[in-house]
Amino acid sequence: MLHIRGREILSLIAGLFLSICFLSPDLSAQARQNFNYEQFKNRPYYFGISLGYSSSNFKVNHSRDFILDESYSLTEAINGPGFHIGVVGNLKFGDYFDFRLIPTFLFTERTIEYTSVGQNRDIHRETLESVFLEVPFLLRFKSHPYNDKRFFVLAGVKYSYDLQNNSRTRQAENIIKISPHDFMAEVGFGVQIFMPYFILSPQITFSHGLSNIMISNKSLKEASVLEKLLSRTVSFSILFEG
Repeated sequence: MLHIRGREILSLIAGLFLSICFLSPDLSAQARQNFNYEQFKNRPYYFGISLGYSSSNFKVNHSRDFILDESYSLTEAINGPGFHIGVVGNLKFGDYFDFRLIPTFLFTERTIEYTSVGQNRDIHRETLESVFLEVPFLLRFKSHPYNDKRFFVLAGVKYSYDLQNNSRTRQAENIIKISPHDFMAEVGFGVQIFMPYFILSPQITFSHGLSNIMISNKSLKEASVLEKLLSRTVSFSILFEG
């Protein structure tokens, strides 16, 4: 299950940032080793594609009805697998900063598990399958190049729209309803590897919802015990740019 705390993310990024700061003190010596990098360093912008795997779930906040209701002893979110494909647009600001726009289609599922009270402790699960159109707006900071490689950290915000939210299948089912619109904060890190004809950029990103996406429905028992649902996603991506 996904249990990523803000403190752990900040510690990871801080450690990466410190390692970046101590890379390559002698830039003139490094330049002689960056043969492929020389072909890309003067390009003000470039494009590419992104492919990757994602793991998504919800951060669940219980309502007052959950405390008073004796039907369920526990509700929790279960990770769901997914994959994504996107188009990369990159605009450089000087030697160390980029503005990045990466429209992406994400195919994923998220599950909420209910454990009932009693000797049998029955487990009931509701799975929400989604197809998201995501548009992240990211600012990236890169290290000095060394041996045709640059480490980077990035941060920004992301808008997400669930294209499957209004499907006939979901509307016909008596399950929890969620808003198709979502806004998320996103942070990540990775490395640029300069190849002869393109830039290979593996990266890991962490996204966390900024607003409650659950649509209140007190008539549905599974929904009445929940107060708030926030989206969470961890993604590993391979980007081909140039």
